[in-house]
Amino acid sequence: MPQPPSSTKPTIGIVGSAGAFGRWLKQFFEQRMGLAVIGRDPNGDDALSPDELIERADVLIFSAPIRATAALIAEYTALAAGRARGKLWLDLTSIKAVPVAAMLHSQAEVVGLHPMTAPPKTPTLKGRVLVVCEARVDAWRAWLAEFLAATEADCVRAEPEQHDRIMAVVQGMTHATHMAQAATLQELAPVLGGLEAIHPFRTIGYELDGVVTRRMLASNPAIYADIQFENPHVPPMLERLAAHIDFLRDRVREGGEDARASMRAQLLAQPREFYGGKSLAEGSYGFERLGYLLSDLASPAHISVFLPLDEPGSLRALLQVFEECRINLDSIHSSRTPEGELHFRIGYDPASDAEKVKAAIAAIGERGIGRVLAAD
Repeated sequence: MPQPPSSTKPTIGIVGSAGAFGRWLKQFFEQRMGLAVIGRDPNGDDALSPDELIERADVLIFSAPIRATAALIAEYTALAAGRARGKLWLDLTSIKAVPVAAMLHSQAEVVGLHPMTAPPKTPTLKGRVLVVCEARVDAWRAWLAEFLAATEADCVRAEPEQHDRIMAVVQGMTHATHMAQAATLQELAPVLGGLEAIHPFRTIGYELDGVVTRRMLASNPAIYADIQFENPHVPPMLERLAAHIDFLRDRVREGGEDARASMRAQLLAQPREFYGGKSLAEGSYGFERLGYLLSDLASPAHISVFLPLDEPGSLRALLQVFEECRINLDSIHSSRTPEGELHFRIGYDPASDAEKVKAAIAAIGERGIGRVLAAD
């Protein structure tokens, strides 16, 4: 039987801590849970040997590239021998079946984790999904519950195989369509005047797709390659996706009412029936909300303010200034910088008197409410 944790404050070990999420997790454990974190980056940090890490870490977390994770776990399993007994091993990989199976060859308790987000700018995962695959948990169950609660994530339990099948759709299909869009635009946009010439003609759908595509292209390409190549459920998904694109292309080439009817039936009517009325209504409403958000963020009539006091009442003091200056507000949006600073983007009526806007900006600084970062 597994032995209970030796301490209510276990030492956390992270293998691959140079990864972006590994760095976020290190900060989370140290600042949010008050735990000591040690680590070894397999890409070059030899300050702590694998043997020392196995010996000293009560909770060992593998945060490495997908294609390297299973071999890395196997290396640590062989080195640990019986020393993993009574400890907890976790991984943060975007696939779950292979790394979880590899960890189960050890004598540690085993949980697979998949944060469905890039490392956030916030101190917790509040509002984000964390998939949890409990493979072998006994003595560490209470601590695991405490850790998951501290993340404030929307935790979704799944079996590793179930997770990977769903990820072929949620990640694999979504990424594939955006990569294909990016490659297509690379070929077609130059003859249309470039992306800048296309942008003024944007629809909400085009703009949303463009945001996701550019986000992917700005990120680490190895991550997106591994998600496609390392999940065995991705190839059959791609076959189906390609078949539907081919079907659409062939019907458009064919032309005529029969081709149109066939396209509508297979690609619109049948999926519409599958989704159902409630889901379609929710999707339409969500699309409208995103459209409003894009409109707010595109408005030039706004100021951005950093509030140094992130506490109840700070926003009320800020809004009081606009009320006193008789400025009607259109929108309020908050965000955090990579350093965790709380920023508010205040959109106001474009017809507002320019002198009143200047007075409001001055009052925000003079009263010590915040620091105006940008204004239009």
